Amino acid sequence: MLPSLVWLIPLLPLLAAGWIGLCAVVGWYRGERGERPIARLAFAAVLFPLLLLLLLDVSALLRGVPGQLVFGSWFASGEYRVQLSFTLDALGLSLATLVALICLATLGFSVDYMHREAGFQRFFMLLSLFSGAMLLVVLAGNAVLAFVGWELAGVSSYLLIGYAFERKSAVFNATRAFVTNRVGDAGFILGIALSLLWLGTVEWPQMAIFSREVEPFSKGLIALGFLFAALAKSAQLPFSPWIARALEGPTPSSALFYGSLMVHAGVYLVTRLEPLFSQVNTLLLLMGLLGLLTALYGWLVGLVQTDIKSSLIFSTNAQVGLMFLECGLGWFELAAWHLGLHAVWRSYQFLHAPALLQLVSEAAREVPAWLRRWPRLHAAALQRFWLDAVADWLLVRPTRSLAEDLQDFDQRVVTRMVGLPDQSGSLNSLARWELLQQGRGDADTAVGRGRGMAGRLLEWLARVLYWFEEHLVLQGAGEGLKQAIDALGGYLKRVEELLSQPRYLMLLIMATFTVII
Repeated sequence: MLPSLVWLIPLLPLLAAGWIGLCAVVGWYRGERGERPIARLAFAAVLFPLLLLLLLDVSALLRGVPGQLVFGSWFASGEYRVQLSFTLDALGLSLATLVALICLATLGFSVDYMHREAGFQRFFMLLSLFSGAMLLVVLAGNAVLAFVGWELAGVSSYLLIGYAFERKSAVFNATRAFVTNRVGDAGFILGIALSLLWLGTVEWPQMAIFSREVEPFSKGLIALGFLFAALAKSAQLPFSPWIARALEGPTPSSALFYGSLMVHAGVYLVTRLEPLFSQVNTLLLLMGLLGLLTALYGWLVGLVQTDIKSSLIFSTNAQVGLMFLECGLGWFELAAWHLGLHAVWRSYQFLHAPALLQLVSEAAREVPAWLRRWPRLHAAALQRFWLDAVADWLLVRPTRSLAEDLQDFDQRVVTRMVGLPDQSGSLNSLARWELLQQGRGDADTAVGRGRGMAGRLLEWLARVLYWFEEHLVLQGAGEGLKQAIDALGGYLKRVEELLSQPRYLMLLIMATFTVII
């Protein structure tokens, strides 16, 4: 019976995240009194999967690993079919247990660390979402289901980097991380599409078998797509700059995302696809080379850092680079052991960092003497080899410019084409009626002017409705209706303000995504 309950492992944290988000929107468990119930729910939603995983581990030691489990078909189109499947092998079970354990420890640490924070509910909602996402990534039996967890982990990362969204730096750094990872996700989608096209499947075990039957060029393109995604998610060169900027989020999220778990997701993906990568020697060479360069980059830049979190993140970058080097040399099992040990140690260091800052009163360590004797190398390390500026120029600035251009096109072209008036200075009809009663408005300007045939038709209809509202509704109903409309308008304005905030906007996007899948 135990293997048949594996679907509960990623589902429970996701359900907890949904419930906490609903409570935040509705207004339940607000303030300090609501902290403990929210924390208990999030803690229990990860504790139960951990206990179930421990039982599965014991069963696997006694009876062997269950292997691939299929719970039905997710969707099918013609010859293509995607199953609801989970892979319970040694790699999946061991990493899932590690993920649940670290998530549980981080949740317990966060209860006191985030005490009396205004975003306490939001923080625990996102940690629960991330816990479910990472469990889904390591337990998914196929590439499509793993991609769902991959994207949910990316969304929760983006929202936690921008946790203090009132700061421009937090929003900008969250955007930088989000855009960089979307570039990597394009590689994941390419790998899925080519697997369906040339292999006819996205199930991990079948991909390993069928890949031996296709030509080298095809299997090379499939592996290249997945390698692209792994490099971006694990912040390997040339995608390294985003991870240092991701430290804008609270310390527990930094420990969970970039110190111990999400930064290793790329290593997991490469290790999971070991049978495929082992057949493409060119990509193994590329993987090892980029891992070596990233390890050198993280080591050199880490030597000149003066704060503890930056030092830890560049050390993490270097260690993950060594894992890619190990995979490139064909030592996939060594990379998996390295991943597990490093995740435990780095999560402890990140969670211990706030207490360490209270105990240490000495100045930051000096740059090594040998590095000072190389001023150009020293300057390059201080500037992080100028990769941040290059990444902004190639990714972030074009994305922001595109968004601004689309907004300008919408205002200048689409709005005029459909005949809608300019909304920049528009007021609702109730506000205009109040101005007219005070002698501060003009009835001729109460309705915006439309353009084109559709615009003139809408303008005429708006004038009729405005006359009806002004003469028969507002004036005829007296002060009571006006007060009721004022109250309703206040509530609607409050709802609009809430929905315009990033956290609620992303909540709606995630709800839509959940309905679609």
